[in-house]
Amino acid sequence: MTKTNRGRFFEDYRIGEVIHHAVPRTVSGGERALYHALYPARHALHSSDEFARSAGLAQAPLDDWAAFHLVFGKTVPDVSLNAVANLGYAEGRWHLPVYPGDTLRATSEVIGLKQNSNGKTGVVWVRTRGLNQRDACVLDYVRWVMVRKGNPDADAPETRVPDLKPVLAAEDLALPAGLDFTGYDFTLAGEPHRWGDYAIGEQIDHVDGATVEEAEHMLATRLWQNTAKVHFDTSARPDGRRLIYGGHVISMARALSFNGLANAQMVVGLNGGAHANPCLAGTTLRAWSEVLDKAETAAPGVGAIRLRLVATSGGAPFQLKGADGKYLPEVLLDLDYWALMPR
Repeated sequence: MTKTNRGRFFEDYRIGEVIHHAVPRTVSGGERALYHALYPARHALHSSDEFARSAGLAQAPLDDWAAFHLVFGKTVPDVSLNAVANLGYAEGRWHLPVYPGDTLRATSEVIGLKQNSNGKTGVVWVRTRGLNQRDACVLDYVRWVMVRKGNPDADAPETRVPDLKPVLAAEDLALPAGLDFTGYDFTLAGEPHRWGDYAIGEQIDHVDGATVEEAEHMLATRLWQNTAKVHFDTSARPDGRRLIYGGHVISMARALSFNGLANAQMVVGLNGGAHANPCLAGTTLRAWSEVLDKAETAAPGVGAIRLRLVATSGGAPFQLKGADGKYLPEVLLDLDYWALMPR
């Protein structure tokens, strides 16, 4: 009897199936230290307990994307171990801050399936929930991934493409209890720009760049226990190279966005995202942002800002798609998210 797990293939999924992922993980300050070592992350709310307490939180929470990666990594053995590519995200919400000492686990529900015309792969949609030790949902999101078929002759599962919100409304966002930016220290945060200083349609070139190294990518995927073959095994891709985890690109671009968006302190909503082109080691990432929307919130001194974050491997900033409507080859990431900022 075989005891090893070769991962699920497209024909193994069924609509409505709920997958309980192994293994729960207790968060410590080590995750924060490693996250800040991997990325030039320096948003004050996630860096300083004292700054976080001055904003009404118990202490500095784990970076929002670090919490996302931790939950995401739990799903990989059951959802994307045999993936060709992770295709996109929608309806993502951060419900509760994650603090050192919290224990996280994850579940996913299969909400969509569609076999591709080549008959060799299919797209799987799942809604994933990250739960803490009190069974409270800390974050949830939908993602869809292209997965290989184990048996090309296997019948295709029932086809269903989920109807997803293109954008979360501001009232759908969860605000951390007690969050208060009325006493916000702009000097310690690093920039003077408030929510009111940004205009819808404004574009920001984040100026800086960072070259992705093979070693840091491997450390990141191991840190998040992301075992997708295309990230670890050079024989899993025809070109013999490891594909950089898309979340690594997200976190690097988010860290680069500090220059110009230092006060976009907490990520609370993920409207959509596309890994437009593959990223490989040796690529130098650059980033730019566009303000898509703004909204007031009920939290004292807190505004919500909707941002498009684009990571590129070069080219002029603010260029996204060509005349054919397709992403330009240098565009690696197109991410649409909501963040909280002092008003």
